[in-house]
Parts: sequence; C-alpha cells; structure tokens
Amino acid sequence: MSKPPQQDIDEAQLDVTGPKQWAAGIPGVAVSLKRGVEQMGVTRTVTTLRLLNQREGFDCPGCAWPEPQGHRKLAEFCENGAKAVAEEATRRRVGPEFFAAHPVAELAGKTDYWLGQQGRLTEPVVLREGGTHYEPISWSDAFSLVAAKLNGLADPNEAVFYTSGRTSNEAAFLYQLLVRSFGTNNLPDCSNMCHESSGAALSETTGIGKGSVSIDDFSRADLIVVVGQNPGTNHPRMLSALEEAKKSGAKIVAVNPLPEAGLLRFKNPQNVKGVIGPGTQLADEFLQIRLGGDQALFQAVGNLLLSWDAADTHFVRNYTDGFAEYVAHVRDLDWEAVDFATGLPRAQVEKLARMLADSQRTIFCWAMGLTQHKHSVPTIREISNVALLRGMIGKPGAGLCPVRGHSNVQGDRTMGIWEKMPEKFMSALETEFGVTVPRQHGFDTVASIRAMRDGRAKVFFAVGGNFAAATPDTVVTEKALRSCELTVQVSTKLNRSHVVHGRTALILPTLGRTESDLQHSGEQFVTVEDSMSVVHRSRGRLAPASDRLLSEVSIVCRLARALLGPDHPVPWEEFEKDYDLIRDRISRVVPGCDDYNERVRRPDGFVLPHAPRDAREFSGTRTGKAHFSANELTVLRVPLGRLLLQTMRSHDQYNTTIYGLDDRYRGVKDGRRVVFVSPADLDELDLLDGQYVDLVSEWPDDPTGVTERRAERFRVVSYPTAKGCAAAYFPEANPLVPLDSTAETSGTPTSKSIVVRLEKVAD
Repeated sequence: MSKPPQQDIDEAQLDVTGPKQWAAGIPGVAVSLKRGVEQMGVTRTVTTLRLLNQREGFDCPGCAWPEPQGHRKLAEFCENGAKAVAEEATRRRVGPEFFAAHPVAELAGKTDYWLGQQGRLTEPVVLREGGTHYEPISWSDAFSLVAAKLNGLADPNEAVFYTSGRTSNEAAFLYQLLVRSFGTNNLPDCSNMCHESSGAALSETTGIGKGSVSIDDFSRADLIVVVGQNPGTNHPRMLSALEEAKKSGAKIVAVNPLPEAGLLRFKNPQNVKGVIGPGTQLADEFLQIRLGGDQALFQAVGNLLLSWDAADTHFVRNYTDGFAEYVAHVRDLDWEAVDFATGLPRAQVEKLARMLADSQRTIFCWAMGLTQHKHSVPTIREISNVALLRGMIGKPGAGLCPVRGHSNVQGDRTMGIWEKMPEKFMSALETEFGVTVPRQHGFDTVASIRAMRDGRAKVFFAVGGNFAAATPDTVVTEKALRSCELTVQVSTKLNRSHVVHGRTALILPTLGRTESDLQHSGEQFVTVEDSMSVVHRSRGRLAPASDRLLSEVSIVCRLARALLGPDHPVPWEEFEKDYDLIRDRISRVVPGCDDYNERVRRPDGFVLPHAPRDAREFSGTRTGKAHFSANELTVLRVPLGRLLLQTMRSHDQYNTTIYGLDDRYRGVKDGRRVVFVSPADLDELDLLDGQYVDLVSEWPDDPTGVTERRAERFRVVSYPTAKGCAAAYFPEANPLVPLDSTAETSGTPTSKSIVVRLEKVAD
C-alpha cells in the first residue's frame, strides 16, 4: 500500500458552502480582471487582454476552442484564458536568488499552487548529482550536458522526449525531427492522457482521428449533444457558441454525472442582456448518467432508432460498411444492463433517441468524461455508430466534435509528435532532410513511466507540461522520474516536475506565447492548430520576462547542433534564424500544409483538409468506407460499500496549473482536498457532509489480490452527483489511478473510473 507525500495543506482554511448554481459568465469578469491586475498591473493587463486571440496578437495558452471566422469581439477570451495570460505575463520572477534561498527538498514540500505563484523562470539552472539547490548554468553548458548524457546512452531508446500541447507547430515539427534523427520514436505527449481514445476510435470509424465540424456548424445545428464535458470550466468560450446555437433554434442535451453550472444557465458578459438579464438556459435536457454508462446509452439509442426505422438509408448504403453486424448486435440489447449502467429512467433515454430521430443536423461533443475509461474507445465508437446511422457526417450543422484540451495539442500531433507516426510521414521526413529515422514504435506516456521505473529509460526530456502532476499513479511516477540519470524541463514557470527530478536535473526557461520572439532575421511568429483543424498565427508582443530566455525553437535547434554535430544534414542554425524556413519544410512533409507560409498569413489562417467532413470520403479506414462496429457492452459494477470516482478540474484550474483555491461553480472556497458524494450515498455509507476521509482505491493486480492506493484527508462534500459516483480534483487524486489501468486500444489512464472506498479519519 502506498500513499503520496504530505504537502503544506491548511485544512482549517477549507470552506465548503455547498453547490452553487451560478449563471456562468458574469462573476468571471471581475475575477479575471482582479487576477490580471494582481499579477501584471493595470497597463499590462489591458495590453495583453486586448491582444488575446486577436489576429494581430497571440493565441490563448489555455484551451483549443477556435476563434470565430470573420468578425471577432473586442474581448475574445474567457475567464480562464485571462487567468492563463496573467500567470504567464506576471511580473513575479524566479531567479538565482530564489533557488539559492530554497533548497529543492523544501520546494518539494510546497503545494502545486504555491509553486506556480512564484513567477516566471529567468535563466537556466542545474541541480547536480548530490546537490541540494538549483544553481545557474550557461545555455552552452546546459546543451553540452544534455548532449553528452544522450550520446553516452547504450541505445537511443533509453531516452524519453515528452511534449505538452502549448508547444507551437514550428517547435513541435523540429522537436520530432531532432528526436527521430537521434534514433528513437519515444515521443509521448499529453494526448496520451486525454483524447488518445478519441483519435483511436475515430481513426477506425471515419478514417481520421479529428473532429468533423467547424465553429460555423454550431449555429446551423438542430441538436447538440454534449457528453462527458464541462465547458463552463474547461472550454468557457464554447458557451458563447452554444448560446448562438440556441438563438438559431438548436436544442442542447447535456449528459454528465454532475450538474455543471455553465450548461444549465449562461450569462454572456459580452452583451447587455447577459449582464442585466437572467441569462440563457442552455441545456434543454440533462441526463445525469452514471460514470461509464455512456456506451450503454448510445447502444440503447441505436436500438431505438433502428426499431423506429430512423436510419438515413442513403448514407448507410453508399458510405458505410459493417451495418448488418451492427444491427444484429444492437437489436439483441440487454435493457436491464442499460438501466443499471446508465442509472437513467427509460423514458429519458427514449426522449433523447426521439430528439435524434427528429433532428436533421446533429453535433456530438465530448471530452475526457468519455475518454478516460477502460472501455472509452468502444464508447466513442458507439457515438460514431449513432452519427453514421443518422447520416451526420459531411453535412453542414452536423458531425463529431471531440473538444480538445490544451491550445495546440492537436497541432503537435499533426506535426509528428506521436510514438507511432505512419510510414508516409516517416518517408517524407527522410526524403526532405536526407536523414534516416527509426520505424520501431516508441513509448507512450504510460509505457514511458514503466520504462523509467524499470531502468530501461534513463533520460527524460520535456518540452512544456508538468509530467509529474499530469500522470497517473503519482507515487510510482515520481519514483520513476527520480530513478533517471537526467531530467530536463523546458518551462516558463516552476511546477511539481522541477522538484521531482533525476539524479541530475536541468530547468531550461523559455518564452511564453505573450512574448515577442526576436531572431536573426527579425521578429518571428509561430502557428497553432485549434480543435477544428484551423491553423493560424500567434505573435507575442510583450518584452520577454528575462533577456536570458530562449524560444522553444531556439532550444531545440541549439540542442540539435550540440547533440547531432555540425555536419548533420538538417540546417538547424538557419531554422533558428528564420521560422519561415521551418514552415517551408512543413509544407513539403505534413499532409494538407501546402503553401504553408502564404496561407497562415491570411487573416484567419487556413483549415486543414478533412475528407469525411469535406466530401464524405473515408479513404483512411480499412475498407474506404465509414465503419459501423459491434462493441460488447461494458457495465461498470463496484463492490458493496465502494464508489466509482472520477478526477476532474476545479473552476480555478487549467490542466495542472492551479490559479486559485476556489471552485466558484461548486461552492468550494480556499481548499482542494474535497470529494463530492451524493446525499443518498452519504446515508448508505454512514458519512456526514464535512467529514474527513481517506480515499483508498482498490485495483486487482492479479486474480488473488488487490493493491490499495491511498490519498489522505479529503473533506466530504454533499453534492448532487449521480448515485454510486464520486468526484475529486486532480492532481490531488492522481495517486489513486493505477498505472496499469488503461483504456483498451488507446492506453489512456482510466482517471474517470476508479473504484474507491472512503475511510473515516479523525477531524
């Protein structure tokens, strides 16, 4: 049995006032402006927010929701986007004096929130083997240290190269080229932990692992189904698109174990009615489903649609295969299993099916509520089945919409950040650059942790992100990182991964999205891809936080020169001087990026091709047609006295970055170690609202035994979640997620289906 190290948690400050059904929107304006002024000052706040998500400015470092094509509002950002900018453009600094005053052992005892609030990193630092403090190091010495360690490995596959979604297209393209030139495909990224299940399912069903809708489709839809997603916290600008859809007559259905304030009522702070009126009720129907019951729900919907002869026979006949097998499977549905898995009244399931039957243009949206279960890939296949059954691919106002998280996570994958890129991409790299790249598939995130744990990987290099806090099984992950000979973090701010380090550790500080990037040929811009395949420019305008920062492109190029030598065929030095030269090469390697330099200079950039969306062509599937699948129904059952736990974000958080200790929409103030449990479950478990418990997850490691993982002292919050289900914030609850509990096919950690018991502890 393992448990995480204790941190400086002041439980006395935790104030839980109960769930708040806020009208999402208005309160966030004051909060975001207040945070901006605290971090940046008045003038800097006005300057940065004016440029955020504007054509002449920079892309939000937060979520990947697209900007509208054409007219943009003066304030084209949300509360959490403003917080993300404030955190990056802060005037607070972490320099040599800070590291001299704080030994790493002391920093390791601080909370993630405290670490993030210290400010921007200003120069490269090293923690030498046996040392107690990070100390300054020159850039050239830092690159030499990394190159010597990498070149001293017995096998390139002993190194792991991680990437976060904040990395630009240009940096991501060069990074994967560097890694493959070095000789490995060990390129795990944050997609492995979030939407990998979406990509795996959609690649099978439609032939491309991306969504098939545009932002304009929302205003054309008759029906929008939002499943396993909380836009109000995780993608707040999506609420504006849903509000526009409502004005155009669309119906919206929310499917979620938790009632989310943003989907219940939205007050748009960007118009007068939103400020002084009652707001817009977004969800016409709320289906409070049990965790993991979505596959059963959509199988049941498919059963009903077939029984009503509601299939789009023209689409099914001309564009799909596997329909007969799907029909035979779904017609034999076990309705009692559906009732148990979903926890929904049969009438509510039938009402959803009727809405889908009546709709001519339906969009299906989902996020990590669907992607982080063992049966996530079959679940998303079932949504695809219903979309195919109704012919909702390749028509305006309809389609499949996995809502990605980090701002350029989709672009990084397009640029080659994946441990198993297809042969066509690898061959194009070799032809373009005259290099030889390996074909053996590399490690994804979970495989990387196992390799570090077992001593098969000895160097960990991360461009962005916070690997230690983002990954499952915290105790195991931290031991794995600490077993490395060298860990390197390319970062803008201090985070948990800097204090969970290898025997030698480097922190390499980089420019943020908000900052200007001046190179030999002049001021540079970078490009990103949003959730709907739109590629556009991003140009920072603020002076860098320090004159010792390098851009991500510069860091990759200089490391490549140190690692691969001056005679390497890739012109690394020229790429660092002029990013146009990188984009010229992208245009010849990456499908759909022809004339890249010209098209990204258009006001709204360009949209990557998507054959299913654009022409109802499905050449990427095995048969050249959209594919129906017959999936065995998975029903999650837990032992008596246990609950099914999901991890989630608070409203004052984005990914692993903690902006504050409040969760305004759920009534939590000044604390994060809380567990949300339904009143009915509290009665059955003999627990009280406000009581403290340890969360203990139970994982069957083998047929004869169960391994327990413990997260200590969480305050119970009575909350109207689905019966039998519970919720807690990550990364605090990450220690409960077993490393070996992953989704079939995609390998994504199952952070939304953790069997736990709640053990009472003394107050």
